Amino acid sequence: MASGFVSRGLIAALGALGLVLAMAPSGRAQSPAQPPVILTLTGQEAPDTVSRMVEALSREGRQVEIRIGGVPTAAKPETVASKADPQPKSEGPMKTEAAAAPGQVEAFVDHLIEGVEYGTASLPRIRDLADDWRRAWQAKRNGLTGLSAEMRIGLILVLALAAAGAFRVTSAGFFSARMRPQGPEFTPRLIASSWGLLQDLGTIVLALLIARMTRNAWLPEADIAATALTTAVNGAAIGALHLAVGRFLLSPGAPERRIMPLPRAERHFGFLVFYSVLTPLIIVALLLAGRVGSGPQPLAGLLMVTGLIGVTFKLWWFHDMRGDLATLIMKGSPEPGPWRRLIARSAPWFYMGTAVALWAVGRAAAMMSDGGRWAEAAALTQTAIVIIPILAVGIGSWLDCRATRRAMAEGATPLSQATGAALRAAAVGILWAAGFFVLARLWAGLLVGLSTAQFAGFSRQAAGVAIFAFAGWVALVFLRVFFDACTPKHSGSGPVDEEDGHGANVPSRLATVLPVLRGVVLGAVLGLTILIVLSRMGVDIGPLLAGFGILGLALSFGSQALVRDIVSGVFFMLEDAFRVGEYVDTGRLKGTVEKISLRSMQLRHQSGQIHTIPFGQIQQLTNASRDWATIKFNVRLDHSADIEQARKTIKKVGLALLDDPEFGPHFIAQLKMQGVADITDSAVVIRLKFTAKPAQASTLQREALKRVYRALNEAKVPFASNAVTVRGGEGSSTSGAAAIAAVPPPSQLAPAAG
Repeated sequence: MASGFVSRGLIAALGALGLVLAMAPSGRAQSPAQPPVILTLTGQEAPDTVSRMVEALSREGRQVEIRIGGVPTAAKPETVASKADPQPKSEGPMKTEAAAAPGQVEAFVDHLIEGVEYGTASLPRIRDLADDWRRAWQAKRNGLTGLSAEMRIGLILVLALAAAGAFRVTSAGFFSARMRPQGPEFTPRLIASSWGLLQDLGTIVLALLIARMTRNAWLPEADIAATALTTAVNGAAIGALHLAVGRFLLSPGAPERRIMPLPRAERHFGFLVFYSVLTPLIIVALLLAGRVGSGPQPLAGLLMVTGLIGVTFKLWWFHDMRGDLATLIMKGSPEPGPWRRLIARSAPWFYMGTAVALWAVGRAAAMMSDGGRWAEAAALTQTAIVIIPILAVGIGSWLDCRATRRAMAEGATPLSQATGAALRAAAVGILWAAGFFVLARLWAGLLVGLSTAQFAGFSRQAAGVAIFAFAGWVALVFLRVFFDACTPKHSGSGPVDEEDGHGANVPSRLATVLPVLRGVVLGAVLGLTILIVLSRMGVDIGPLLAGFGILGLALSFGSQALVRDIVSGVFFMLEDAFRVGEYVDTGRLKGTVEKISLRSMQLRHQSGQIHTIPFGQIQQLTNASRDWATIKFNVRLDHSADIEQARKTIKKVGLALLDDPEFGPHFIAQLKMQGVADITDSAVVIRLKFTAKPAQASTLQREALKRVYRALNEAKVPFASNAVTVRGGEGSSTSGAAAIAAVPPPSQLAPAAG
């Protein structure tokens, strides 16, 4: 609650200061000072040529900085003409930054070194900004009569804060009821967070309207006071928008509506609060320094300091969140593959490297004539690399939520799952492709030197390659999810429970063939996509196809055993000899079919071993899991047992098993006594049989034996015994004792050692 109150107060305070564009004053004060145009001379140019060049470059009111031998010298057209050598000289080589090739690495490195040296040398000039500010403030035209400019600015801020606070208080009940998510899914959380974002944006807009109206009334002149207020409002609006987006994504204090499950979200929101305050301060300081500064050096020194502060904070933040960012990326897949794990580990370092690279671009841009384009590209790149992943995650999560709801309402089928995954991949892929195109368009002219027409031609060629690659990728996603949804899931770990039977859930024939078909189809689609992409890139694929044909022919001759295994497996699949989950006997090995590949199958033995058998080595195969199984077993009864009573008792047991809800559905023919199978010296052997589904035959036999034993005992039907009974007439006891005495001891019965 405390963090939510603090964040709301910060948004209200910063939002009340102003919007970037809405508060821009009219006149020259509304645009920040443009960077000077840098003109590099060799020192041998004619004065008339230098004069014309400076006049052309300074026509729009921009300052021109002339460099002779790397030493910056501020100049104007008339000063250059007067100080130059009056005697005409032959025109020597002259270059401008606009004519240089910006795509060359050497040129960029030179600009970077010059920018760092120039910024470092300008650090002592930062203190001149205080005097420049005092002179500019003394020249203000607002507040000369009545209230001072400071009092007017203060009243404007107070009114904006009051309007923002009143809106938050009056709308708290309306928004609070709608900011409670109606479920844990992504869509309810997105809706609840959107209401919070709408409240934050409403607070900012209302405060800006009040500030704009009061500024127009109390600061009508476009002087330094109006410029200072406008610049502060611009920076504060940027910070307020940062906080609003952070509250929308991380929902500090309300994890139930958080749409970005970033670990340690409260800590990272604290980093964002600091960044949202630091960034406006830097922007305001730079814009005001450019407005009141007496030269480029104070601004360059300030830019050097603020740039180092900003990039240091970013590096600290990215380094602190490296584990959390990796965890967030890994959450996108229940079983992340090697590519996702690689991206998760490298993403924080990518952001840290990008922060340093963009800082270097900013330093080099300060020394370029087209530095504004470089600075704009760097700013847009920094925004894009943050916004695009967030949008990709959001769109993917929203589509996953919709697919889950549709599956719960209508039932999930393999086709619907594959279609949903393909749509998600297509939407996210289009977003990434659009972002990549925008960044490529920004940097193509700067790094490679491509003109608009050249980039358009390159884009058309690249678009053909990208479309086919994108279509192949979406097709692979669709097929992979479809095959995975159709393929039966079997646990390959842990011992096999005999109570479950063999092949308790035997899949269909199609589901058994799908794992093999999956690899063939995915490989074919991937290979076809690669060939089409290479063809669109201008690569002649004819030699590749011929080479693959020759390679396949060589493999077929050199690996006859492999070909035999594959062909045998194809015929086994066509004949439907076995399926995954069925119990088979190959003559030498037996077990439950656990996996089928293109050339072999794996059998899981009851004791846990896995046997891998190539198809070419299977001469015969017995399937014990098809259609039905008749089980016959014997019971030994005593000679005195009533056979008819035993038959009736066993029939009752069979009827009871049929009526049992657990065992009855698995019977095809009930348990019954088939008849007397054998009569031995010690027993009458009767045979029982029943017909059942193969998967439960063993379980039913054990249950039948248990019930038959109990029922026969209750019916007083005696079982056979291995005991020997000796009967005789009178004197039988004496005769028996004599017979026992006549038996020689064991030592006499043992054969003599020879």
